[in-house]
Amino acid sequence: MTDMTKTDTFAGRVALITGAGQGIGRVFAKGFARAGAKIAIVELNEDSGRSVAAEVEAECGAGTVIAIRADVADPAAVDAAIAETLEAFGRIDIAINNAAIFSTLKMRPFEEIPFDEWRQVMRVNVDGVMLVSKACAPVMRGNRHGRIINISSGVVTMGRPHYLHYVASKAAVVGMTRAMARELGADGITVNALLPGATFTEIERETVTPAQKTQILNMQCIKRHETADDLLAAALYLASDGAEFVTGQSIAVDGGTTFR
Repeated sequence: MTDMTKTDTFAGRVALITGAGQGIGRVFAKGFARAGAKIAIVELNEDSGRSVAAEVEAECGAGTVIAIRADVADPAAVDAAIAETLEAFGRIDIAINNAAIFSTLKMRPFEEIPFDEWRQVMRVNVDGVMLVSKACAPVMRGNRHGRIINISSGVVTMGRPHYLHYVASKAAVVGMTRAMARELGADGITVNALLPGATFTEIERETVTPAQKTQILNMQCIKRHETADDLLAAALYLASDGAEFVTGQSIAVDGGTTFR
């Protein structure tokens, strides 16, 4: 795969990335930093956030990243995270709404999903996207430029069973992406969503058996497992000046598992 991060494309830009203490978010933080951006890691797990920040600093130098502990579903915590980012870097150009609950969820029929679990998924996966976007939008409006990238999921188009709360939350992300694109376009802000397929990262996926991994490959046109780098390449494009006329789109990055 071509490394799209070995550039200074985002020099002078600041990317705020939620859920960047592991998995896809970790790869985003390191990739955007390599491409020249300053990085604000917004992560509930303080140790994980600091660990990724240390990785970024080791590769890209001191002063390139800050780690902020925040619950994206807490309005006051989100506002404080935005304020801390502005104090450190003076601007926010890119917001990537990646924080979500999924890997800890158990597959079960929707009628067996505890309501408390349903609400927690909605709180993080839906409320978090709205709150972070809401807090970043005025900053981007002031710059007359901005990129909001929301991480949805291919399960929306597949209608994947036994994860109704997750599927519903990621469908909401697609709807919010379209509505926010309509509201923010006149201010030079684009809003797009990525729909990953089954993406394998360092996060242990106990729910995925060897047989299921084989099934995943059989469903894809491209016969290899998806990695976070596949998503990074798409995110770098959407955040770039080359994508200034692309907004309101939900782009599947899944090796051809779904067609839309």
